[in-house]
Amino acid sequence: MESDSLENDEMSSPNTFYLNQSGPTEFVFRVFTTCPKTQALLFFFFLLLYIMILCGNTAIIWAVYTHTSLHTPMYFFLSSLSFLEICYTTTVVPLMLSNIFGAQRPIPLAGCAAQMFLFCTLGGTDCFLLAVMAYDRYVAICHPLHYTLTMTQKRCIQLMVASLSLAFYLDLQLTALIFTLPFCGHRLEINHFLCDAPPILRLACGDTRVHQAVLFVVGILVLTLPFLLISISYIFIANTILRIRSAEGRRRAFSTCSSHLSVVLLQYGCCTLVYMCPQSSTSEDEDRQLALVYTFVTPLLNPLIYTLRNKDVKDALKKSMGCKAASETP
Repeated sequence: MESDSLENDEMSSPNTFYLNQSGPTEFVFRVFTTCPKTQALLFFFFLLLYIMILCGNTAIIWAVYTHTSLHTPMYFFLSSLSFLEICYTTTVVPLMLSNIFGAQRPIPLAGCAAQMFLFCTLGGTDCFLLAVMAYDRYVAICHPLHYTLTMTQKRCIQLMVASLSLAFYLDLQLTALIFTLPFCGHRLEINHFLCDAPPILRLACGDTRVHQAVLFVVGILVLTLPFLLISISYIFIANTILRIRSAEGRRRAFSTCSSHLSVVLLQYGCCTLVYMCPQSSTSEDEDRQLALVYTFVTPLLNPLIYTLRNKDVKDALKKSMGCKAASETP
């Protein structure tokens, strides 16, 4: 009789019922606001940013593809970066926009894992590619006579594939490890607008210390090491630029490098605060705000910085627009 009463008590316990809920685990994203007017403003604001990201990065890809003068390693990597930015934001923004009005449409466990894997893989490739672009600038400025021999078309494709493959491997392991954790309950609310590693780990009901450690190691490999390589490259680049006698030559070299450095500092700075800091040092709301920066601001600034500060790209776009206008004139 005693054992029967204990079993009945356990079955009636709310915690036991919560853990044993039937149905697969689903996630919903916490809404930004419940005010309908603010929701509408946010929807159109984020939609406008997304359209600008698509148009700006597509313009760079088109300019590089259609102008033979831009068929160089530097612009090959720039167009590849633009393509990554388009894919990177597209994995997040459409779903985010569909949830912004507070409908809280659920995303299944497999869908959440797929989004996190794609987002982290593309973001990781982005970080590795920025390091490759720094290496390209290092060879061009510090070893100009060997540039064409070093940065061949085959070498550029190999570096691009290596960046994607390394990010794919690291983030596949990370995603598989995180989604083997138990999640308590049928429908869980993520205090974020995407399935990212830190907020998902906060929802797990198992011990996440090993997973946090793996996330930190992946962060070192994806963020810290490329940033160190970029920093070393730019130390050599700065030393070489300062020895250029021509003021115009120094200005041109600094111009191409400063564009790249602006993107690097913004991308690595925000990602480091989210992925490399302990969970106790940042709140979930701060993580979500920082994620908005590298989801919207960096992909938007990429085409703006490279077109406004790059004479070759501006000239190519002007020629394209001029040719189009001339073809439409009767």
